[in-house]
Amino acid sequence: MLPRVEVDLRMDSRRAEIEVVKVWNNLIDPNIVAHAQPANLRKGTLFVNVDSSVWLSEIVRYRRKEIPDRLQHSFGREVIARISFRVG
Repeated sequence: MLPRVEVDLRMDSRRAEIEVVKVWNNLIDPNIVAHAQPANLRKGTLFVNVDSSVWLSEIVRYRRKEIPDRLQHSFGREVIARISFRVG
């Protein structure tokens, strides 16, 4: 019964989200961490909220490749296939 409850509550995906936040805070440049945080992980896409359009532009323009590479090195491409940055 317990495994069924875990599936219903999406415990595995919630654990993965928590782990992504921990790794994010340790792997990513502190300047970016101060302005961007993972919001959720769904079907291989990590959604990241950025606090302003200026920082969104900075991340997308200069860090778009670096961030996924670091996270995929830790989690694999099957867990984080892509990242979607958005102001929010």
